[in-house]
Amino acid sequence: MKKRWLIVLLLCISVIPVILLSLSTGASGLGMPDTSTAMGQSIFLLRKTRIITGFIVGAALSCAGVVFQALLRNPLAEPYILGISSGAGLGSAIAILIGAATMNVFALPAVSFISAVITLMLVFRIASNNGNVPSIYSLILSGVIISSICSSMLMFIVAVAPVEGMHSVVWWMLGNLQPANSSLLFISSILILAGISILWTMSPEMNAMTLGTETAHYLGVRTNFVLYTTLAIATLITASAVGLAGLIGFIGLIVPHAARQIIGPNHKSLLPVSALLGGIFLVMCDTISRIILAPREIPVGVITALFGGPFFLILLRTRRKQGWIG
Repeated sequence: MKKRWLIVLLLCISVIPVILLSLSTGASGLGMPDTSTAMGQSIFLLRKTRIITGFIVGAALSCAGVVFQALLRNPLAEPYILGISSGAGLGSAIAILIGAATMNVFALPAVSFISAVITLMLVFRIASNNGNVPSIYSLILSGVIISSICSSMLMFIVAVAPVEGMHSVVWWMLGNLQPANSSLLFISSILILAGISILWTMSPEMNAMTLGTETAHYLGVRTNFVLYTTLAIATLITASAVGLAGLIGFIGLIVPHAARQIIGPNHKSLLPVSALLGGIFLVMCDTISRIILAPREIPVGVITALFGGPFFLILLRTRRKQGWIG
C-alpha cells in the first residue's frame, strides 16, 4: 500500500516537469517563450491554455472510462462504447458547419451534450426489452450499433461539406487542444470538474456495482438510480470534453487500466488518480504532436491513437488468454 501511494506522490510531482516541458517545447525547438515581447507573450499564453485544456479533457475522458468499465463490467469499455463520443461528435460537427459555434460560445458544448444525451437515450431504448432494465451486453451491443451509425453520418457530413468548412471539421475530429476562446474553456472546466466531484462522492456505490447489479442491490445500493445517474454524469463530462477539444480516442481505455495497476480498484482513489494520469498523458501527447513533424503540427488525436491502438490489441489478447473475452 505504501508503495502505491509513493507512486501516486511521484505522479503528483511529475506534473511540474510535464508542464515545464510542454511550455518550453514547440516547433522552433526547446526553450521558454520570451514573455517580454508581444509575440512571446502570445505563444506563452497559447501553450498555457493548451496545457490547461489537456489536463481538463484528459481527466474527463479518463474518469468517463472508469465509470463505463465499472458499470458495464467490461475491461474494453470507454466513452465510445455506448456511442456517446460519436453522438456528441456528430452534433458538434453540425454546429460547426452551420456556424452556431461562432455565433455563441456555449453553442458547441450545448449541442454536444444534447446530441450525446439523445444518443444515450437511443442506446437504452434499443437495449431495453419491453421496458425492462437493459442488460450489460444489450447496452454494449446497442452502443456499438449507434456509434457506427453516428460515425457513418459524420463521414457523410465531411464528404458533402464545403471546402472552407471541411478543414475545420476534420481538424476538430482528430483532436485540438486550442479552444475557441477562454469562456468555452471556463464553462467546460466547471462542468467537468463538477461532474468528476459528484462521481467521486458516489465511489462506494460504484464499487458495489462492479460486483453486479444483483449483488449491489442486496448490499442496499439503489442500482437503477446509480446506473442512470453515473451514466448521465459520464455523458456530460464526455460531451463537454468533445465540445472543447474534439474527438480524442483511447484515453478512456488506456488510463483507467494504468491507474488500477497503480492504486487498485477502489473508486475513491481510482477516480482522482485516473484524472491526474489522464491529464498528464494528454499533455504529453500534445507536446509530442508539436515536435514529431516540426515545424508542422499534427492533431493530438493521432498521437493518442498511436498509443491506444497497440494497447487495445495487447489488452484484448491478454483478456482472451484469461477467458474474459470470446
